[in-house]
Amino acid sequence: MLYQKMKRLLFALSLIMATGCIKAQPPVIAPYKMLKMDNTYTTNADLQKNKPVMLIYFAPDCSHCQKLIYDMKPKMNSFKDLQVVMITFTDIKMVKAFDHDFNISAYKNFTMGTEGYGGSVQKYYQITTTPFVAVYDRNGFLVKSFTKVPKIPELIEAVKKV
Repeated sequence: MLYQKMKRLLFALSLIMATGCIKAQPPVIAPYKMLKMDNTYTTNADLQKNKPVMLIYFAPDCSHCQKLIYDMKPKMNSFKDLQVVMITFTDIKMVKAFDHDFNISAYKNFTMGTEGYGGSVQKYYQITTTPFVAVYDRNGFLVKSFTKVPKIPELIEAVKKV
């Protein structure tokens, strides 16, 4: 009898552990509060309804993040119908330096800023490396996420599905 109870307990624990190992992406955009470069705050509630969103979680000093933006620049027209939220955990001064280097603020559909060191977005998506990109349709549901640097054609293909 004790053997049967132990067997059931071990089975239940293994199911719990297996479930915890699955890294499924949340189906809706992370709740966030982001300090923008103009020293005002924005949240996910400020996003326009019925308009697709691309969230890019980045680090201004990350060479892969810099390359992603560098590679996106010639294809920015492909992203013009999206709300693009670029969010980081670093100091706002680093965000401003990144903008100075890449002139992201020239694109009116891009919003860039920092969530600070609390990392709620980072925790929500279980981000371990940057950049992380998530594309959401006009209803706010996840279409595709990239946990590694996406190739621009793959990113454009995901955007076409929204």
